[in-house]
Amino acid sequence: MSDLPNKARVVIIGGGVIGCSVAYHLTKLGWQDVVLLERKQLTSGTTWHAAGLIGQLRASSNMTKLARYSAELYLGLEAETGVATGMRQVGSVSAALTHERLEELYRNAAMARAFGVPVEELSPKEVKERYEHINLDGVTGGVWLPTDGQADPANIALALAKGARQRGALVKERIKVAGIAKQGRRITGVDWVSDDGGAQGHIECDMVVNCAGMWGHEVGRMAGVNVPLHACEHFYIVTEGIEGLTQMPVLRVPDECAYYKEDAGKILLGAFEPNAKPWAMNGIPDSFEFDQLPEDFDHFEPILEAACNRMPMLAEAGIHTFFNGPESFTPDDAYHLGLAPEMDNFWVAAGFNSIGIQSAGGAGMALAQWMEDGQKPFDLGDVDISRMHPFQGNKHYLFERSKETLGLLYADHFPYRQKATARGVRRTPFHYHLKEQGAVFGEIGGWERANWFANAGQEREYQYSWKRQNWFENAAAEHRAVRENAGMYDMSSFGKIRVEGPDAEKFLNYICGANVSVPAGKIVYTQFLNPRGGIEADVTVTRLSETVYLVVTPAVTRLADQTWMMRNKGGFNVVLTDVTAGEGVLAVMGPNARKLLQRVSPNDFSNEVNPFGTAQEIELGMGLARVHRVTYVGELGWEIYIPAEMSGHAFETLWEAGQDMGLKLCGMHMMDSCRIEKGFRHFGHDITCEDNVIDAGLGFAVATGKDDFIGKAAVLERKETGPKARMVQFKLTDPEPLLFHNEPIIRDGKYVGYLSSGNYGHTLGAAIGMGYVPCEGESAADVLGSTYEIDVCGVKVKAEAALKPMYDPKSERVKA
Repeated sequence: MSDLPNKARVVIIGGGVIGCSVAYHLTKLGWQDVVLLERKQLTSGTTWHAAGLIGQLRASSNMTKLARYSAELYLGLEAETGVATGMRQVGSVSAALTHERLEELYRNAAMARAFGVPVEELSPKEVKERYEHINLDGVTGGVWLPTDGQADPANIALALAKGARQRGALVKERIKVAGIAKQGRRITGVDWVSDDGGAQGHIECDMVVNCAGMWGHEVGRMAGVNVPLHACEHFYIVTEGIEGLTQMPVLRVPDECAYYKEDAGKILLGAFEPNAKPWAMNGIPDSFEFDQLPEDFDHFEPILEAACNRMPMLAEAGIHTFFNGPESFTPDDAYHLGLAPEMDNFWVAAGFNSIGIQSAGGAGMALAQWMEDGQKPFDLGDVDISRMHPFQGNKHYLFERSKETLGLLYADHFPYRQKATARGVRRTPFHYHLKEQGAVFGEIGGWERANWFANAGQEREYQYSWKRQNWFENAAAEHRAVRENAGMYDMSSFGKIRVEGPDAEKFLNYICGANVSVPAGKIVYTQFLNPRGGIEADVTVTRLSETVYLVVTPAVTRLADQTWMMRNKGGFNVVLTDVTAGEGVLAVMGPNARKLLQRVSPNDFSNEVNPFGTAQEIELGMGLARVHRVTYVGELGWEIYIPAEMSGHAFETLWEAGQDMGLKLCGMHMMDSCRIEKGFRHFGHDITCEDNVIDAGLGFAVATGKDDFIGKAAVLERKETGPKARMVQFKLTDPEPLLFHNEPIIRDGKYVGYLSSGNYGHTLGAAIGMGYVPCEGESAADVLGSTYEIDVCGVKVKAEAALKPMYDPKSERVKA
């Protein structure tokens, strides 16, 4: 093993398709001293037995961009490397067996048009024309994606590895990483041992990339990094050769959990069953290499029985192979990519949830570019490893959640669908009070949050649909309470980061676009910007004292936002502390919010003493609290921060005081419908790291006159040139259709973009959407001078457009 170097620029751990792709793309960018270590043989983990389906359409624009890149890359790899990838664009048909599934497919088709993916909606008869062997019993329609394809997974990985080698990468098999050395927040090198135990050594390196697939969790632990994923058994069968069977499109019948792929005159039938079988709870055997797991025909039999009816030729064909192999799955069915929050030079590309082949090319390209530039090439929030919270690495949690996540790939992807497994992990101080009052909980980042409140006698559960769901009127009543009287809801899950030290003000002025040189008690709405002027975080900053600030972030991004602050701390003398669990937070919002607070506290809540954008310490009942006069729903109101131990008392005091004035408990669905009426942006949907703060319409929150801050030059440049796109608020003229997100925006008859978010505006009386309209060189008047439609499930619905909020554009209600 003397050819292994003592030093490298980067060590990639894992020789599956992902690791090979990262090596390929780093060398393509000109990187030298790239070393890839594979514990056994290339592809011997899960790559070798993948089905090799190459789908073009993913759940967001950027994920679709990466999938399309993969397909284009694989088409050209053979010419570059001489290794055949077997890539064929045979197209794919997805068939629906219910009207709900058909709406999902047709909404996906509309999304495909917005993302530039060729697509065609199919009637049942047209499904049969595209896939002659299907039995149409129960088929309601389908979708045809002509550029989808299939390929040879192992050969794709080997081609990528060869391409990397041709440009100087060292790819070594039968070398296991046995340990990872670190100093502070940096990896310094990796310890390796040969497969036969006869040699060992250490490679000093500048960076490590964890591409270890189902071993990714274990490799992460070596570095003190959380990589939540768990292996599950994944089944498929391959038939004997079927006479006369020629090249066919890929067929997906998600309502039967099945996909079908023709390969060399045989049919491969694979399954994503609703109740999966987690594997290797006590660790993956060290000898694992090209291994199969024991057959479980009883588990697969219901899938096969339905498939023989759907594809009658299967009933006549013999089974050549019954295969069971492991795949790794993450808690939210999105893969892990990016720089680990715990370390500053440990990267992750793992947990690909059975879509590793179609994702590998794009994921490798995106990660390599991120490593090269030191910042994301575009928004990767869907898959950024920093979205994962520490508890999600808990083995029991992963075991329970993975039973569900495999099946969710083919489950109905209803809006607002909640995970059913591994629930109840994180609860706010008000959880049982809310549960007593009829709360129906959703989960985000492990937090149980009241999404809506059931009426007496109403079932406390979601009944999913693409139409108005069973809670629609409940949320409407909560919405009206906030607009017309008073509503109270739990915001405890929102992240709270305490920033303190002699340099707190200087540090936050460098991190934030706004000026935080304000008196104690003042609240500043601001963004963390990147050097391109894109938005890394959307927060409020409250000055508590001369040396202490509180940064409040969205619940899911707390870790990412704190990590961004940590990585940009430089020489500033500050301490960052997550204090989220230390305080419960109740929001009291609505025209009568002041009246309620005056009932429970002797403090003064008038505009003179407590104007909008200020905080004050108060007495509440027999306890203490701090009130922040801010709002995310566009009404007069306060967020009340209460020490955790006094939170129960505060809730009971407020709830009792509000009984005779009609105080209503509200949930997160209300908050979202109110905020979209007011045109407030939702981080991760409306604003991301690739959306310039000027284009987002948030230039008012940036103090360009202050000393240097991250992104200042980019903001000044965009102010000079004018926005390249504008965030526009849309209201459908028909009150019936619903908007969620990704519906295409049609301007003067042409597709120009898609909605970044959508909800129903119960006060405005129709569905509301927000989305960017390209407008380089155009004025605001030009943008508003066009006619707009939104494509809802293939139907073009007229929409009114506005750049200012359609609800209370002057914020008179907020400042009342």
